[in-house]
Amino acid sequence: MRKLNAGLFMSLDGVVEGPGPADSFERAGWTMPYFSPELGAFIGESSAQSDGLLLGRVTYQSFEQFFTGPGSDNPGAARMNSARKYVVSRTLERADWENSTLLGGDLVPAITQLKAQGDRPLNLSGSVTLVRALLAHGLLDGLDLLVQPVVVGMGRRLFEPGRESTLPLTLCETCPFPNGVVLLSYAVTAGLA
Repeated sequence: MRKLNAGLFMSLDGVVEGPGPADSFERAGWTMPYFSPELGAFIGESSAQSDGLLLGRVTYQSFEQFFTGPGSDNPGAARMNSARKYVVSRTLERADWENSTLLGGDLVPAITQLKAQGDRPLNLSGSVTLVRALLAHGLLDGLDLLVQPVVVGMGRRLFEPGRESTLPLTLCETCPFPNGVVLLSYAVTAGLA
């Protein structure tokens, strides 16, 4: 069974909302000053090793617009456009972006079946609502948190305050980048307790 790993940009204060310029969040774009060639290479390498990308609806629509719209000539656009994409949504009726498959219906059986197909890992990018749901059902195997050297001060966090459950994690890797970003790679050792 293949692994499912989530990668998220995160601020020092735990915010994961609005990292990119296309978001409508008031403080969107907070990761942009820290994006570097080294970070781009890491993301590219991670993508090359995976068998596809799992996305929630909001991230899917944002990525589709960014990678296919005006100015989509960035180096990652060709890779993203040709990559296999799986979209989890209860509201989308179709997923027209190249190589996209819409996963509707119940989340647990859909993801369980997807994980059972093949050996190469799947990556999940952004999609905090989906990450939370996968964690709650014990379907996420790893978290790659790219912690940015910035305090955003507001916005959605991956782990909300006042949680009534714990989530055991095992640190697998750390990697500091020259721009101050730090990769914290964790294995999820159990579902939410």
